[in-house]
Amino acid sequence: MKTINRYKNKLHYCYSRSHHVNFYLRNLTTTPNPKFHISMAPNAATPLSTIHAFVQLCARERALLQGKTCHAKIIIVGLDADSLTSNMLINFYAKCGPIDQARKVFDLMPERTVVSWNTILGAYTKNGRDQEALSLFVSMHREGKTPFTEFTVSSVLCACAAKCDVFECRQLHCFAVKTAMESNVFVGTALLDVYAKCGLLRDASRLFELMPERNDVTWSSMVAGFVQNQLYEEALMLFREAQVIGLEQNQFTISSVICACANLAALIEGKQVHAVLCKTGFVSNLFVSSSLIDMYSKCGSVSDAYNVFSGIEEKNVVMWNAMISGFARHALSMEAMILFEKLQQVGLCPNEFTYISVLSACSHIGLVEKGKSYFDLMVKQHNVSPNVLHYSCMVDILGRAGLIHEAHDLIEKMPYDATAAMWGSLLASCRNYGNLEMAEIAAKHLFEMEPENAGNHVLLSNVYAAKSRWGEVVRARKLLKDSEAKKERGKSWIEVKDKVHAFMVGESNHPKINEIYLKLEKLLEDLKDLGYNPETEHDLHDVEDSRKQELLRHHSEKLALTFGLMCLCPGAPIRIIKNLRICGDCHSFMKFASSITGREIIVRDTNRFHHFRQGSCSCREFW
Repeated sequence: MKTINRYKNKLHYCYSRSHHVNFYLRNLTTTPNPKFHISMAPNAATPLSTIHAFVQLCARERALLQGKTCHAKIIIVGLDADSLTSNMLINFYAKCGPIDQARKVFDLMPERTVVSWNTILGAYTKNGRDQEALSLFVSMHREGKTPFTEFTVSSVLCACAAKCDVFECRQLHCFAVKTAMESNVFVGTALLDVYAKCGLLRDASRLFELMPERNDVTWSSMVAGFVQNQLYEEALMLFREAQVIGLEQNQFTISSVICACANLAALIEGKQVHAVLCKTGFVSNLFVSSSLIDMYSKCGSVSDAYNVFSGIEEKNVVMWNAMISGFARHALSMEAMILFEKLQQVGLCPNEFTYISVLSACSHIGLVEKGKSYFDLMVKQHNVSPNVLHYSCMVDILGRAGLIHEAHDLIEKMPYDATAAMWGSLLASCRNYGNLEMAEIAAKHLFEMEPENAGNHVLLSNVYAAKSRWGEVVRARKLLKDSEAKKERGKSWIEVKDKVHAFMVGESNHPKINEIYLKLEKLLEDLKDLGYNPETEHDLHDVEDSRKQELLRHHSEKLALTFGLMCLCPGAPIRIIKNLRICGDCHSFMKFASSITGREIIVRDTNRFHHFRQGSCSCREFW
């Protein structure tokens, strides 16, 4: 009781010393903001309902000063012992920011109800103070005076999700089972979300299937969990199931599905989701529209991306960034730079993500001086501090242009530790320009940073092979074999009639593989008549030239293209995704194929998009 009285006196003194409490209250009744025109006469007994209404208004409007003033009067008149009033004050401080003040109110309460506990737990979780939320829950459990509710457990599970703490999540799951809360839709959804965010999709899926009740948030969490763990096909299947049962979709579910379509380059499904967006009205949501622009760009249809972009009247900087990034990804560097200028003309300021996109555009077409000027502009005009991603873009710009030593110097001088992406970019540039000395330096760093990445060993081996250093090639490949690193096999995907078909080099499992090989042989003969010859220098095995031709002719992207020519409507664009960088021979093959078939061929590899039309590529031989 002494502590409470001391707290009252201190607050009363603080508010009375510079401005009397009654002055604050009088000032509130004459404030120009009509929202706070609540009659609180300083010398009259203010009804408790009026005070409650005022505290709730201050919480809703985030009016910290007015709320503190009201808190002062609550203390003076002795209403702070009232549980309902204290709960409202906790909620007010939690929403207005000073959560420590909310905790003080909570600690001074003579009687704590379940609402009090839930309010302060929710406040900690919403403000990212997850460990404090968990500690408070433990205290509540040990005290044993207040019964738990589904909101108590849900709040603590949210804290576990933020920390990605599997052990604590499993403990809470056991607690939910013990208290018969597991079947509650809020608790079940929170548990599912934690498991998904921790990468335990099997547990999340099992929980989802066993839930007796699911709401749209439950479905959204499960779809998002699949997407976060790169299980994009599973996310699309679950979305289709939700559509079949007639579940009302929310913008979060649809955003996750758009992301899945983008990563699968599933254009047909993406367009179907776009139709759902138009039907539900979510297309006007700027976040959803930005995701839609990104999806169309990643699916190879930059024109559709621009149509979405143009159709939104009020654009934020996120949407501009998505479109600039889309142009950069498709090597439309001029369009990206024009949009960068228009962004500023409409009164928006480029941010760090805008500069990453525009620097990437310079990288894809070899605009070294333009890239340097953007880097300087970022710091001098827009006061954006370059981060590690901006430096990574500059390393890529310099390396792709053959300025290997300048790129290395930048890595050495920049104020950040070099990332694996930087050394990987430098190693790839060394492969392109035959710089063996710098390749060995980059590879040494990569072997330490990414011991499980076999691609780094292969790149170094390819540099040796290009120099006919076959002894070093053997040693490099032996090192790869002895290590735990696994080489990723080349794989290509193509979507035909709502189904994605996958091909690997030398594919034998596809049901139409014999027809594909026959069609490919015929196509190769036709291309030779146009002047195509296998570029065996791109096969870096120490074998005869005839064997190299045989290895090259059955690369996965060639098989995917042949299948597309067999199955897609005449004149329809052929879109292929590849998990590795397209090789030089396949690049040449696609150019000749686009000429003889009259088709547009779009290949998305790990670096960029290649649009092949009438015998030429959008990359202008710079990739």
